[in-house]
Amino acid sequence: MGEFKDKDKDVGMNCGITRRDFLNGVAVTAGAAIVPPHVLAALQHDLDPEKSSGYYPPALTGLRGSHAGSFEVAHGLRDGASWEKAGKPAETGETFDLIVVGGGISGLSAAHFFRKANPNARILILDNHDDFGGHAKRNEFAVGGRKMLGFGGTFSIESPAPYSDVAKALVEELGIDVASFPKYVTKDLYGSLGLKPSIFFDQQTFGSDRLVTNPAPISGGESGDAAIGSRDGWARFTDQAPISDAAKQDLQRLVFAKQDYYPGISSDEKKARMARVSYAKFLTDVAGGSPEIVKLYQAAPHGLFGVGIDAVSAQDAWGLGLPGFAGLKLDAQPGKGMNRDAIPNAGADKYFFHFPDGNASIARLLVRKLIPDAIPGASITDLVTARANYAKLDESSSLVRIRLNSTAVQVKHLGNPASAKEVEITYSRFGKLYTVRAPYAMLACWNMVVPYICSELPEKQKQALHSAAKVPLLYTNVALRNWTAFQKLGTNAVYAPGFYHSAFNLDLPVSIGEYQCSTSPDQPVVIHMMKTPCRPGLPARDQHRLGRIELFTTDFETIERKIRDELVRALGPGGFDPARDISAITVNRWPHGYAYEYNSLFDKFWLEGGELPCEVARQPFGRITIANADAGAYAYTDGAIDQAWRAVQEILNA
Repeated sequence: MGEFKDKDKDVGMNCGITRRDFLNGVAVTAGAAIVPPHVLAALQHDLDPEKSSGYYPPALTGLRGSHAGSFEVAHGLRDGASWEKAGKPAETGETFDLIVVGGGISGLSAAHFFRKANPNARILILDNHDDFGGHAKRNEFAVGGRKMLGFGGTFSIESPAPYSDVAKALVEELGIDVASFPKYVTKDLYGSLGLKPSIFFDQQTFGSDRLVTNPAPISGGESGDAAIGSRDGWARFTDQAPISDAAKQDLQRLVFAKQDYYPGISSDEKKARMARVSYAKFLTDVAGGSPEIVKLYQAAPHGLFGVGIDAVSAQDAWGLGLPGFAGLKLDAQPGKGMNRDAIPNAGADKYFFHFPDGNASIARLLVRKLIPDAIPGASITDLVTARANYAKLDESSSLVRIRLNSTAVQVKHLGNPASAKEVEITYSRFGKLYTVRAPYAMLACWNMVVPYICSELPEKQKQALHSAAKVPLLYTNVALRNWTAFQKLGTNAVYAPGFYHSAFNLDLPVSIGEYQCSTSPDQPVVIHMMKTPCRPGLPARDQHRLGRIELFTTDFETIERKIRDELVRALGPGGFDPARDISAITVNRWPHGYAYEYNSLFDKFWLEGGELPCEVARQPFGRITIANADAGAYAYTDGAIDQAWRAVQEILNA
């Protein structure tokens, strides 16, 4: 026990970092079951904490994302608790033209599209979190007198397929000129300092702790462009990597030897086989590679799919540019069952824009359109440093209102769904129930929640909604007082396949308006860390289910300890001291993270054709429509926008 305490002291667990995961000193976002009685009494006297001048969720640190108070009511419904036991709902007497459940980008976009068609429409948006934006979460830090931003969820305007005309039009309407991004990013900053992406080999997985330059980083994340490794680069890598000589030889063969592992069959037939075998099995059973190579690449697709190469097809690995396919002579066309993330598209790759807080800026721009007084300013340059006024979100005088800390528990038609004129929504807010009504309701919340709050849906639709297994993940932001250790070690991004967080990197250097990124290693910076909890060997949905349990049952102290241990082991040789250099930590916990995208290894209909569950799940029912990225099984912002547009059109054309 003493040794454990000494190690905690060494990594700075006893240091006074900023921990502001409570508003005004109390957990005002929590439900009645976890708020202390005296606090609850105060809240019940004034159930509008958002009106307080100290209410500002972006500045909270600690355990965020699906924070305490945001999920307990929904979990109660899932576990069979009846909302009726909470007492008779209070009739607010409020009626609206549209009520949207879910204040993420899809819900906010839906409100925008509906109001454009009905300028005088009264709209209410209900959200269970203490902030709007859903997964598009803004994290703010104050370090050394500087304001620093991080993205707590959705990273950027990007997509493996081109944005639709609808999504592009909305982006432009919000004032974002995607083509102008190069003037905001100092793309060569890290390269000019000699920093390159690296791989960290940890002792538990590979036998020793060692940081080695990555000869060919995988694209698809914020760490930079993919690089086609040179022979010299690979030679240096294999010379330094703590893997066996046999594994080094296998790796060189997989990267450079043009060996056909499927001789005598056509390109289409090869892709069909590759769609049915995991990349891990392809490496060992088909290509005859060492299991050590599987360990090396296991976490490579975490940032895209939330699972490792044991649950990603060889066909998708080929599309992502992973090694082993140089000799297969495959034509460039995507094969059946290929995931959209794995299909290269040059046009889509060019449509990219990253705000310092990620797509939280899109959510903020939408709120500015809907409720101008809530987000001051008039352009994207003043948006980045603008402070949201949460007191303005739910004012009775406003045509559009956003009601936070409010979990819908029942959505039902008043009468027969085929002929009803109104929908009634009951929601829980700080332990009390309230009802509101509107001619139309849009459920822009997560698909798996919908069957629990809307029991009148057809059984087939409920089952389809339940099948949308969200991908769990942690998006962790660590505010550092400087990044000199990165400079000394010559790295800006670290892939760590054996660590708790499988990747971390320096923030993308973006400056917009008055917000200036860190440009010198002696300045504060925000580093982003990513984890997707997996259970290799199981089907993807089972891995996601167990990963959700892991995230919900892991406390902040445990995660903080792992963060500190990981950073000191990887960066310690460069002088990094977690006790001295860490200023604040925000862990954005998303047990229900990415929308589940179909996988040729586990979803027969995706590979062989057939009815897609998401198409069944999103069918309108009476005066209720369904939006969100789940409705398209597509984990990107353009997907969320497109589904909002479709759901609004279903209302307008009803």
